Amino acid sequence: MPEVPPGGPRPVPNPGPRIALGVTGGIAAYKAAEIVRGLVTRGADVQVLMTEHAQRFITPLTLQTLSGHRVLSDPWDLTQGADIQHIALARGLDALLVAPATADMIAKFAHGIADDFLSTFYLAVTAPVVVAPAMNLWMWDHPATRANLETLRARGVQVIDPEAGELACGEEGIGRMASPETIVDHILGLKKKARRRSPAAASS
Repeated sequence: MPEVPPGGPRPVPNPGPRIALGVTGGIAAYKAAEIVRGLVTRGADVQVLMTEHAQRFITPLTLQTLSGHRVLSDPWDLTQGADIQHIALARGLDALLVAPATADMIAKFAHGIADDFLSTFYLAVTAPVVVAPAMNLWMWDHPATRANLETLRARGVQVIDPEAGELACGEEGIGRMASPETIVDHILGLKKKARRRSPAAASS
């Protein structure tokens, strides 16, 4: 029998959050590396999902190296097991974060279009979903984009609004993705809020 330490068993360390990070095809995709590093440094387990276009801006190898997990992009790839990956990964997830979230992916989410790994995965997720949009200021202000965001908000999706500043197109305005630090703080704050709302936390 193992000895029980003085004062009773030591508490089991609280596991870090399990985060799925969706990376879409915008110039801000290169900032995904900073987001992954920030989350992992603060104890999160991060699984990256990339669209085909995202891989034109940052390589899967970069995000695989930082996260410690093979990047997923093909819903039909069964090399890691027989489970359908978008279903298997959704189990036990603490949050789905999409950063950057392009206007195209926001539209897919709003209208239930599932034609790639990330959009299919979104429909299988029951955990909180957070999107950090990044796009040209005219795309951000377009009525279709505004309507799609309102649809997602009404369904409980959290939106980290973009910032104002110089955009990749050379124009000034709102559309630049929020800073990686802001995004990391927001995601890690979700688990703290959930812990405060849990029955165990309320009775302690």
